[in-house]
Amino acid sequence: MSLFEQVGMMVLRSFDPEVSHKLSLSALRAGLAPLPGPVTSPRLKSTFAGLEMPNPVGLAAGFDKNAEAIAQLSRAGFGFIELGAATPRPQPGNPKPRLFRLTEDKAVINRFGFNNDGMEVIANRLARCRSSNHSAQNWPAVPVGLNLGANKDSEDRAADFAKVLAHCGNFIDFATVNVSSPNTEKLRDLQGAEALEALLAGVLDARKGLNHNVPVLLKIAPDLDTSELREIAEVARKSGIDGVIATNTTLSRDGLKSPQKAEAGGMSGRPLFEKSTRVLAQLSRELGTDVPLVGVGGIASPLDAYTKIRAGASVLQIYSAMVYQGLSLASRIAKGLDALLAADGFDNVTEAVGTKRGDWL
Repeated sequence: MSLFEQVGMMVLRSFDPEVSHKLSLSALRAGLAPLPGPVTSPRLKSTFAGLEMPNPVGLAAGFDKNAEAIAQLSRAGFGFIELGAATPRPQPGNPKPRLFRLTEDKAVINRFGFNNDGMEVIANRLARCRSSNHSAQNWPAVPVGLNLGANKDSEDRAADFAKVLAHCGNFIDFATVNVSSPNTEKLRDLQGAEALEALLAGVLDARKGLNHNVPVLLKIAPDLDTSELREIAEVARKSGIDGVIATNTTLSRDGLKSPQKAEAGGMSGRPLFEKSTRVLAQLSRELGTDVPLVGVGGIASPLDAYTKIRAGASVLQIYSAMVYQGLSLASRIAKGLDALLAADGFDNVTEAVGTKRGDWL
């Protein structure tokens, strides 16, 4: 991390976490953040769900909920980025405060509740970014995805996911069905096999009306038991979705030291690493090569990223660790992962996927 970034991080940490988040997005749009372009090498080049990625280190949903900094994030070192979550109608989310830094644990708790500008505004921003009328520097240099959500007061939450895809799908490269956020009451109930099958069928049906094929991913919770994971693996295989993201935030507070550990919401960051990696490895065992996996949860270093790959992830996503290490973490992880792959004699990251899965089972 450069001295400039270190100073910027110190300033941001002096503000309330949600204010800090907004300021970081403003700084990014203003050109005050490092934008090295996508980090790549022959070892790092990846193909996931048919999408070509310069490296396997992606940005998880939640950082740019409203598609405000697409061009900048696509040049920040990531191999792909995910925006959102977007819901059909705008909604304010849960009452503030709703974002908490657990500095002692290098963790974050949030209970945002899908606060966003709604699919119409987000679709317009995506369309403007994709427009040929904009200069080449505004064209996303990496795949851009959108996390699909449901309105809190919706009468048919399952239908909301299909609505967002139908409205925004022509302007994105992939979509994620998010039924695993703990911050919308009863949303996780949609992870049950029967409800999930119906929901995914609706989303995949909506995809047929788009102007290009949009890979559909499913994001799951880390708080599922073995039988529930087996059910989800079976649904994922039968439904024909293109990938699974393991995992979202957790309701667990095991081992936390911070005085804010009792705050309600989903916990992410370093303490989630082991739990999410075990879920990842279990899914990898269940799915084999049928459905590729995205590894998320607690990644804060090149070694963490390498561990997720070897546990079964084809590509990765980061977010919470950037709260403590800055945006340049994406580039540092990609470069460090390249060195680790080279040291172990891998010519490409795909060769390392799942090679240490048994360590986590």
